Amino acid sequence: MARIEDHIAPAARPAGISRPSTRRLDAAFRSGAGIFSILMLLIAWELFARSGKVTMFMLPPFTVVAKYIAADATSGVLWINLAVTLYRAMVGFFIAAVGGITLATLMSRFRLMRWFFDPIISVGFPMPKIAFLPVIILWLGVYDVSKICIVVFDSIFPVVTATLAGIAAVEKELLWSARNMGANERELTWQVVLPAASPQILTGLQVALPIALIVEIIAEMVMGGYGLGGAMMSASRFANSPGVFAGLVEIAIVGFVLIKVMAMLRHRLLVWHEETA
Repeated sequence: MARIEDHIAPAARPAGISRPSTRRLDAAFRSGAGIFSILMLLIAWELFARSGKVTMFMLPPFTVVAKYIAADATSGVLWINLAVTLYRAMVGFFIAAVGGITLATLMSRFRLMRWFFDPIISVGFPMPKIAFLPVIILWLGVYDVSKICIVVFDSIFPVVTATLAGIAAVEKELLWSARNMGANERELTWQVVLPAASPQILTGLQVALPIALIVEIIAEMVMGGYGLGGAMMSASRFANSPGVFAGLVEIAIVGFVLIKVMAMLRHRLLVWHEETA
């Protein structure tokens, strides 16, 4: 049986309705545009580096940098540094995520917790927490614990603020309905408040994840040792220009992959939400 929509002229159909083929074409165009822009940037890098306007030391060609990365990957040095950096950054991020969501939930439920921590969050959020790195080095040294601690210290603030904003934005009708159905405070928190606030919470986590990687790289640059940041500083000390630019490319790829994974996780967890419709 023919549908009514089949008799409507394409120009008269609502703009929001699109065929699956149109959606696939749009997705292909978006991904292709991203690849094209990156490819053009790499070509411009290669041509400018070989134009004679700059020296090989100031800007090595991308092909030279790519060969350096391939050599590091073959020798295993790249994978060791990558594993160390991701280990510290991800451990710090997960601690900040769990701690930030827990702290914000307690602040929303208990007035005393809100009274005590709200000024601290208000003062600490806008300030550059990386300035505490020398203090953490004095207290904890230059090993993994200190690097993870500075990652947690920097990453927890956006998680707390986003969670507080999400909890405050939960519709009162949901809370009233749950209470009328006999839900206690614990059930209200786990089954109503946190699921309803999950879009804002995930936004805070998406902000905190690149912060965790950035702070970890900076900590490695300052403290030295294994890791992508430490490898970049070692290459800089020995005037190894391809090694420095190889570190930049590696960090860019890692950051891009982490952001994409977080976006996919958000889409998967919010399949019920209107933003994924």
